Amino acid sequence: MLYALSPTDKQRRRVPPSDNTHMKLQNNDRILFIGDSVTDSSRDKSSDPNGSDLGSGYVSMVDAMLAVRYPDIRIDVVNTGVNGNRVIDLESRWQSDAIDIEPDWLSILIGFNDVWRQIDPQDTVVQVDPELFESTYRKILDQIRPTLKGLILMAPYIIENDRNDPTRIMLAQYGAIVEKLASEFDGHLVELQPAFDARLEHRDPETYSSDRIHPTMTGHLVIAKNALRTLDFQWD
Repeated sequence: MLYALSPTDKQRRRVPPSDNTHMKLQNNDRILFIGDSVTDSSRDKSSDPNGSDLGSGYVSMVDAMLAVRYPDIRIDVVNTGVNGNRVIDLESRWQSDAIDIEPDWLSILIGFNDVWRQIDPQDTVVQVDPELFESTYRKILDQIRPTLKGLILMAPYIIENDRNDPTRIMLAQYGAIVEKLASEFDGHLVELQPAFDARLEHRDPETYSSDRIHPTMTGHLVIAKNALRTLDFQWD
């Protein structure tokens, strides 16, 4: 006897179960991305305070690529990035925007504004020098690391060819702190500076950013790919 296949049955036959045995994220895991404007990427915070609006940047790309590559598993992707944040701003909202969300995995990208506000102080009262950056970063990690399955720390970057650029030199100091903390807290380090540098050997900086820090869609894809690589995302 022949039976007609429903659209759902046909779809299931066309999309085989994915082999996620090697990827670090597992079914029903929640991964939280937190940071500054690069993570925020114009997400809607007014109508969605809990971070399920992912914005238009690398976080949304990570969510999309997980859904395409692993359609049979559910990963809850959350974004609580906020424009202009420094590590001391993360500390002030850490309970509500990190701990209370109860992530299984946590990804942090912070540091650019900590450096930039020292170069362009404006009306900022507290300057986040390397010592304060490290002590505050360590404090928030101490509060959440025991509850996590995994931790991803992204080192800050600048899309700039000049290795003697003052901002780039200072950011390298903060990146070294992030590397140190990733080792200390058994986290996965994502080194974005080398990832962009390798591409700048072949393309103009404007391909990846119009202002050296906020990525174009191509720049966001570089970040998303490197984040997924730490999770052992299988591309094929």
